[in-house]
Parts: sequence; structure tokens; C-alpha cells
Amino acid sequence: MMINGYQSRLLNIYSKIRESETKKLKDRKAEIKNLHPRIIELDNKIQKLSLSLSLAILKSKDDKKTLDTYKDSITEFRAQKYEMLVSNGYPPEFLNLTYQCKKCNDTGFIVNTKCTCYKKKLIQLCYENSLLQDILREKNFNNFDISLFSSHKIGDDKYSPRKNMENTLEYITGDYIPNFATTKTNLLFYGNPGSGKSYLSYCLAKELLDLGYLVVYKTSDEIISDLKDIRFNNNSNLQEILLDCDLLIIDDLGAEQRNEFTVTELFNLLNKKLLRNKRMLVSTNLTLPDITKAYSERMSSRLIGEFRLNKFYSEDIRITLNLKKNRR
Repeated sequence: MMINGYQSRLLNIYSKIRESETKKLKDRKAEIKNLHPRIIELDNKIQKLSLSLSLAILKSKDDKKTLDTYKDSITEFRAQKYEMLVSNGYPPEFLNLTYQCKKCNDTGFIVNTKCTCYKKKLIQLCYENSLLQDILREKNFNNFDISLFSSHKIGDDKYSPRKNMENTLEYITGDYIPNFATTKTNLLFYGNPGSGKSYLSYCLAKELLDLGYLVVYKTSDEIISDLKDIRFNNNSNLQEILLDCDLLIIDDLGAEQRNEFTVTELFNLLNKKLLRNKRMLVSTNLTLPDITKAYSERMSSRLIGEFRLNKFYSEDIRITLNLKKNRR
């Protein structure tokens, strides 16, 4: 997802919103000035009196009677303005600057705290300006084909691949997504390549994004690249997104080049997310024993001990799909 530089892009979005609303107000004033100039005269008087009142308050030299006179005049002129607007078919607030978000006045911040609209715009930005949007048009629950999974049992597994996937789907769609706002559950999808782990991760990502949650989808290689950026370039904005997003999906864990730095930083990321009760979904082609061999004891303990384990197994679905296409 295109996270780097998100803050400057969001601030630019807010700036354009304010510019747009200012232009709309200018156009509305031009319309009223042309058709009903008396209303504009009243509006100008109100602005001048409001400025005089502000200056008088700052000086603190004028007595209460003077301040009350200003206030009464403003109230009287404002009532006249509203009455004239309404009598000419306009809403009373027609000459006021409007805001798409009245909480933050389209700045994105309430003092130093991000407004709720900020997160919504961030979700939209990440969703629409990423490769993920194109992928999710195809890979979603509407296109999920359970018939691709065999109904015949494989080896010692309790269920057939199809029944196993049905059970997983039932949990994801019937429990995890509906209760996402309150659940603290992290998910580990593990199993052989082509068994549906990434596809189901995409389906889950789309559902949560459409519900208004901030989902960050990264391959393990991309996560390592981000962790290097955070460590060596002090990219605090990127770190904030990875730690505070509603769901961080790390796909294909184990495919990244592992060394002391990557293993340590991956553990730190997982551990910080767990401490903050921020949810994760990790998918891997590694078996559980492979995970314990590939990563530190602390990290494998977190993955196996603090994630809900979801085993995937089937013939390679990618091969099955390709064979189907070639038969047509």
C-alpha cells in the first residue's frame, strides 16, 4: 500500500477541500450581491462589527455597555440578513462558510488530535491509490469458489480440504468480521502454497476496508523494507501506520531474507502490536515446526501461542485454475 508520504497527501486533500468551500462561498456571495445587494451590505456590516468587537475584547478597555452594544447590533443585523435570505428562497446559512467536517473545520485535527474524518480519508487514500484496490476487484468473497477445494480427505487431516475451508470461512464471515470491533484475536494462516491463504486474506481485507477499517496489506519482503525505512530513515509516519492500523496483514512470512536484523525487527513489530491489542493476520507456507526453526523462540512463541491457528491444505489452487482455463 502507498503509505509513505500519506500525511502530506492528506493535508493536501484537506487544503483542496477548504479551497473548494471558499470558492463556493465566493460564488454564493457574488450571486447574492448581483440579485440582492442589500443582503451583502448587511453581511459586510456584521463582519465589521464582529472585528470591532474582537478588538474591543482584546484591548479590555471598553466597558461592558460598549461590548453589549456591539453584540446587540450584530444580533439585529444577523436576524435581518437571515430573514431577507429566507424570504428570497435561500437557506439562512447561505452566506456562511460550510465545512464537510464540522468537528475539525476540514483541517483533519482537533487541536493536536487527529479527527475521525482523518482516518476515513486515510482509508480511502490507501485503498484507492494502491495495487490492492485492483486485486480486490477480483479476489473477494463474491468470487470465492469453494468447488476448487477437493471433497476427498488428504492424509491424516480430520477434514477434506473443502470442509476445512468451509469451517474457516464460517469462522471468518460469521464470527471474526462481524465482531471485529471488539475482538482481540490475531490470525495465523499456515499451509502449503496455493491452498487459499492469500486469497482469503484479500477477501478479509476487502470486507474490513469496506466497513471503514484501516487495513494494511504487506508481503514479508515489503514489511522488511518498511522496517529498514523506519529504523534507518526515522520514518515515524510509516511506523505509526503499521502499529496503529486496525489490521496488519503480513503475507508469505518466511519468504523474506532472514538475518539478525530482520528477525529482531519482525519480533519487535509483532510484540508492539500485541501489547497495543492491534490485530494482525500472518500467512505463511511454513509448517509450525518450520516456524520454530526459522525464527527466534520469542517470535515463534508469539506466532504459535498468541495467534488463532488456521491450517490450510489442498492441491495447488493456482494450478487447478490454470488447468481449467487451458481446457476452455
